[in-house]
Amino acid sequence: MTSRGDSQLVAVTGLPSKEDVQRVRQTASPHDVVVVPTVDDLGPLLHRATVVVGTLRPGQLVDAPKLRWVHSWSAGADRDLTDEMRASDVVLTSSSGNGGIPLAEHAMLLMLMLDRDAPRWLRAQADHRWDRNTHGELNARTLAIVGLGHAGADLAQKAKAFHMTVLGVRRRAELAVPCVDHLYAPERLHDMLSRSDFVVVTAPSTPGTRGMFGRAEFAAMPRHSYFVCISRGGIAQDDALLDALRSGEIAGAGIDAHGTEPLVADSPFWDLPNVIVTPHNGATTPGTARRGVDIFVENLRLYLQGNTLRNIVDKTVGY
Repeated sequence: MTSRGDSQLVAVTGLPSKEDVQRVRQTASPHDVVVVPTVDDLGPLLHRATVVVGTLRPGQLVDAPKLRWVHSWSAGADRDLTDEMRASDVVLTSSSGNGGIPLAEHAMLLMLMLDRDAPRWLRAQADHRWDRNTHGELNARTLAIVGLGHAGADLAQKAKAFHMTVLGVRRRAELAVPCVDHLYAPERLHDMLSRSDFVVVTAPSTPGTRGMFGRAEFAAMPRHSYFVCISRGGIAQDDALLDALRSGEIAGAGIDAHGTEPLVADSPFWDLPNVIVTPHNGATTPGTARRGVDIFVENLRLYLQGNTLRNIVDKTVGY
């Protein structure tokens, strides 16, 4: 991709840790590294930058004639794929894999909270009231995972530790995934949904996934099943999800990723008794940040050696 003799300017945004900055500088040496708080602070650096780390704003790419590579701190590339980026020859890489572990943990948390109606215990604690009722267990239940990337694959392993049956849908259903008992092609999504006790969305936001959960999909789920979204909002159609929750067509939902973020104060999702809302921070952990830096530093090393980068985003499919 490049050679050691090329002069490089690496413009990095959003690296608050001095240790992380030092790691980047050591990896890039003897090339220049400039660290700024946000992409809005890149300014005159853009015309010299060959590498930018961070999500460029629409219109910034035209000011970066020497740019060869953009690396996103995000695991999902939907916000980075502007029209300009899609049309350019600039290589885009993501931090895919940095948040898979905590996202899978967050999915397990929401599943347990929904199945045991954990909010009632919090309300009872606030009221100093002993609320001792029966509840469910995940053992022997069936989990359907939509999207089997890093988070989905890790979730499958965790669900197996809870003795669950794990189903999954992916474009290439012939490729086995550890701990997934049965894989479905996308055209058999409804068949998989009909067998689920829990449906967890870990898929990226792409033209093929946005709005994929509508009235027909929620109708395909058993009335006792729960819907959980931890990856990106907009994969479920909000109106269809609200109708399914209000009518009892599904039992409840755990929503970390929302169609509109922040979730507006008058959103009906806040007050539905069968919904648990979290503010899209399932992967907001120090470990996620550390792994993101690891991915970039390794890619920077590969870039300066002229080798193929990790996590190159296919601009035609969106991840």
